[in-house]
Amino acid sequence: MGRPKEWASEMTGRPVMRSPGRPWVASRADRAVFWLAIADGMTTVEAAELTGVSEAVGVRWFRDGGGMPTVSLAPLSGRYLSFAEREEIALLRARGAGVREVARQVGRSPSTISRELRRNAATRGGKLEYRASIAQWKAELMARRPKTAKLAAGERLREYVQERLSGQVRRPDGTAVPGPATRPWNGRNKPRRQDRRWAKAWSPQQISARLCLDFPDDDAMRISHEAIYQALYVQSRGALKRELVACLRTGRALRVPRARSQRGKNFVSEEIMISERPAEAEDRAIPGHWEGDLILGTDRSAIGTLVERSTRFTMLLHLPPSEDRQPRVKNGPPVTGHGGEAVRDAIAAAITTLPEQLRRSLTWDQGAEMAEHTKLRIETGLQVYFCDPQSPWQRGTNENTNGLLRQYFPRGTDLARHSAEDLAAVAAALNGRPRKTLGWRTPAEALNDHLTNAG
Repeated sequence: MGRPKEWASEMTGRPVMRSPGRPWVASRADRAVFWLAIADGMTTVEAAELTGVSEAVGVRWFRDGGGMPTVSLAPLSGRYLSFAEREEIALLRARGAGVREVARQVGRSPSTISRELRRNAATRGGKLEYRASIAQWKAELMARRPKTAKLAAGERLREYVQERLSGQVRRPDGTAVPGPATRPWNGRNKPRRQDRRWAKAWSPQQISARLCLDFPDDDAMRISHEAIYQALYVQSRGALKRELVACLRTGRALRVPRARSQRGKNFVSEEIMISERPAEAEDRAIPGHWEGDLILGTDRSAIGTLVERSTRFTMLLHLPPSEDRQPRVKNGPPVTGHGGEAVRDAIAAAITTLPEQLRRSLTWDQGAEMAEHTKLRIETGLQVYFCDPQSPWQRGTNENTNGLLRQYFPRGTDLARHSAEDLAAVAAALNGRPRKTLGWRTPAEALNDHLTNAG
């Protein structure tokens, strides 16, 4: 005849719970390990490997959360049983240990063990059986405290936020301007070098701050900028349509953890960071300290730039097209030779034409084109230092010079068509311009004065 329908509820003291179905891929603790690894700057694949789940599972966790943790990362309070403790309880019970013996072994109160064995036992077999995985699943399910998102509950607040995010751009007379036609949102980042949707595009922080001015006496019209981001990126929040992320300035489909965006390259160590550069380079007192970078054109073409910090003397590096140049392929090799070896050879060829006293140091960003910096130092004696991630102002002289060079090499043009002689002519033109910072001398004159005095 079987058990009565309500027997499980009467035995466990809990209402009927839905079947767990297929076992979970990982517990809450495992997911916390995954998201902590993401917060430390690991890639999704690396974090999945550390957690012990497949790459596909890690990617799904990251996308479902919009790049944001879906579990609390705070450590569990010692008040609650951990999964390790539940495993130990299950083993002791399998050996026939009683409640008080289990409590002594685990270091918990007998009442805690008794309640655990009753409430979180598996019931599908027609009797109470304690299994650690089922107990953990039941405990996590009952610990949830779902709360309706503020944007989901407040229609007026939601309409205000959506209007500031995706509202139409209008002329001064109030006429709507549709802007250029764009493709439907496909769940990915903003399109590269393509038209984007025109909208008011207020940032969540602007919306949150403006609410206080527009509704000073209405506490219901309040929301934090983080809550707006969560409503956009986390699928389970569901208050705002996911495609509205296209109206944000970055246009990212997923949020990027801060540690990941600030992570440096693996060929850069602490010993060669800009903080270790000699003080004489900072005050520009002694010539011979250079800053370098690449300016990029279409079809992955590039030109290398070297600028001396004291005299502003500029040298341009010719990076010719590879011999087997093919039309640009997405994620394919560079059309011009701005890989690590080509850039190393170009810098070495240019810098070795200078006297040794003008080869003191070179500061570059953390681009992959400088992966061969160790060989460059060995070949030329030029010490290479790297800027912090996403800190172009640490090479301010070079960034300013690159802006001047854009007059000759505009964005969106093919830089591979220029010969080495063309680059030399542009460099000569730039080095022949008088500079206010040099007392209206030219960089060429300032460098020549130094060489004359040194000789």
